[in-house]
Amino acid sequence: MASQISESDLLHKLDIFKIQGKDKRGHKILRITGKSFPARFLSVDVLKEYLDEYIFPRLSKKPFSVLYMHTGVQRANNFPGISALRSIYDAIPVTVKDNLQSVYFLHPGLQSRLFLATFGRLFFGDGLYGKLRYLSRVDYLWEHIRRNEIEVPDFVYDHDEDMEYRPMMMEYGWDSDDPHPRVYAAPAVAVDSPSASIYSMRCIS
Repeated sequence: MASQISESDLLHKLDIFKIQGKDKRGHKILRITGKSFPARFLSVDVLKEYLDEYIFPRLSKKPFSVLYMHTGVQRANNFPGISALRSIYDAIPVTVKDNLQSVYFLHPGLQSRLFLATFGRLFFGDGLYGKLRYLSRVDYLWEHIRRNEIEVPDFVYDHDEDMEYRPMMMEYGWDSDDPHPRVYAAPAVAVDSPSASIYSMRCIS
C-alpha cells in the first residue's frame, strides 16, 4: 500500500494530468504532458486508480477535449507501451468516452503517425481514432484552443524552435519517441504497406 500511495503522490507532483482551460468550442481541456510520465516506475493499476479518483469524475458530466503533448517522449523512459494504453482506454467509463470531443496530438513523430495510421482503429476503435487531430506546431494549437487559458511548458516551445531550423528532420525521421534523430532520403512508406506495419510495431511497441 505504501508503494501505491507513493506512486499516486508522484502523479500529483509531476502534474501530468491537468484539467485546464477550454477549446474554442467551449469544451474543457484535459492536458496530458507525456514527457513527465514515469513509465518505468508506475504501475498501470495505480494509474487507473488515480484517474478514477481524481480525473474521470470531473469529465463525466460535460463534453471535453484532450491535449496530449508528445514532445520529448521516449520509449525507454516515459512511454507506457501499447498494451498499457489499451488497458487504460478500456477502463475509461462510458460516460467519459461519450463526452470526449477531440484529441489534439501535439508534436507527433513519424513513428507515432505510422503506428496510429496502421493500428489506431484496431487498438482504440473508430470512436477515438476519428477524434484525433495531429498538430505539428504550437501555433496550430491556438486554432483550436484558447491561448491564454492553458499552460504550455518551455520545452515544448523549444522543440518548436528546433523544428524551425531542421524541418526535414521533423517531417522525415525526427520522432519524439526516438533519441537518435535520422534523416530519410524519401518520405515515409505508405501506411498500408507490409513494411510500414512491421516498422510501426518495432518502433512503438
